[in-house]
Amino acid sequence: MQRRTFMNVTTGAAATLAFEPLAFAEKQERKSPVAYPDPAVEVLDPRFAKYSVGNAAVERLYTGTRWSEGPVWFGDGRYLLWSDIPSNRILRWCEETGEVSRQGRLLTCEHDTRRLTRTEYDGTITVLMDRFQDKKLNAPNDLAVHSDGSIWFTDPGYGIMSNYEGHKAAFELPANVYRLDTKTREATVVAGDMDKPNGICFSPDEKLLYIVDTGTPRHPGDPRAIRVYEVVDGVRLKNGRLFVDMSPGSSDGIRCDMDGNVWSAAGWGGESFNGVHVFAPDGKLIGKIHLPETCANLCFGGTKKNRLFMAASQSLYAVYTDAQGAQMP
Repeated sequence: MQRRTFMNVTTGAAATLAFEPLAFAEKQERKSPVAYPDPAVEVLDPRFAKYSVGNAAVERLYTGTRWSEGPVWFGDGRYLLWSDIPSNRILRWCEETGEVSRQGRLLTCEHDTRRLTRTEYDGTITVLMDRFQDKKLNAPNDLAVHSDGSIWFTDPGYGIMSNYEGHKAAFELPANVYRLDTKTREATVVAGDMDKPNGICFSPDEKLLYIVDTGTPRHPGDPRAIRVYEVVDGVRLKNGRLFVDMSPGSSDGIRCDMDGNVWSAAGWGGESFNGVHVFAPDGKLIGKIHLPETCANLCFGGTKKNRLFMAASQSLYAVYTDAQGAQMP
């Protein structure tokens, strides 16, 4: 049941899932008071200043995971789910109480079973896709949902590269990006030009698709890329090109806000690199949110979709912003 990231949804929790409370008090860590504005939120360009809330601090909501990933906000229940991949568990943080609990069935991109699934309202699981051209998927990783209901997902194969995040197995397919038509169940390859396609998100108008390539550069000086593609008729991509180079570190998960800025998880580039890097639509780095741990993935949530949740290594963080997430639905 290993899995990487959750379906990008804000409503529709399965009502029958049971949650097991964790030792809440033991997993919390009090921070020393922060003088506003929080120095962890760094404005690098005047365009970022309007998104920074001067009297809001970066908060650590939970610590105690081995590798935090895949946060998703459920608006109707006011809670966040995220995964601890090596521990093979999914955690739930409740906004009303701050309590964290555990559950293990709401899956979408699954490493160990190498499939894409949907959890129905009654808790049953529907397998949407586990093969392409009669070959097993590698290990679906991240996805974005288009307004037409199609699911666009990456399949880099991290879940079969080690026994830590899944289990070792041979690759049967290239590391592709797929579009799955949920009405016809027809899947097509929309991009196959990356070493390890990973994080993925649409621009607010869905005219652009951003994809992170977390593969190791083949030659010295090659970029650690976030790429951008033009979306044609909602079914295919064209004109793939470099959006930003994340060197000396790398990205992982990404999200767009309603103004088209790209909020990118950041790590693997030294202590000052860890956290979230924010890029304007023209690719310029305009702001950073510094964290003491490598950030793997992020999402916007809260009642106004203006709270940024960050899954970072052993912890879950959050900060209020004046940006609003653009993810569907």
